[in-house]
Amino acid sequence: QSQLVESGGGLVQPGGSLRLSCVASGFDLPYYDIGWFRQAPGKEREGVSCISSGGGRTYYADSVRGRFTISRDNAKNTVYLQMNSLKPEDTAVYYCAARRTYYTNAYCTTNANVYTYWGQGTQVTVSS
Repeated sequence: QSQLVESGGGLVQPGGSLRLSCVASGFDLPYYDIGWFRQAPGKEREGVSCISSGGGRTYYADSVRGRFTISRDNAKNTVYLQMNSLKPEDTAVYYCAARRTYYTNAYCTTNANVYTYWGQGTQVTVSS
């Protein structure tokens, strides 16, 4: 069974940091681009970041660029999202998703419609 499992969410004060992890099982992560998405209550899902299957290309939404860093360790079947300088508006459920690709370092996308596998989400709350 192919699945993604996120972890690392929690409650943090503004300005703090969290590192989210996304662990894949049941499929070969090196062949997949990974995207991070988030959804806050009453808001549409937002593409936050993505990383190509080989790790050579990344993308960040304007809202998180300079504060978040995506990385991957294919040997561990894991993708990370390091989140620094967190703001209350970063509060959301964060999801990772996987998309099969045949190009190691082509540009990735945060178009959620092209992603096949999704995790169950992890809650991030930024509040004092």
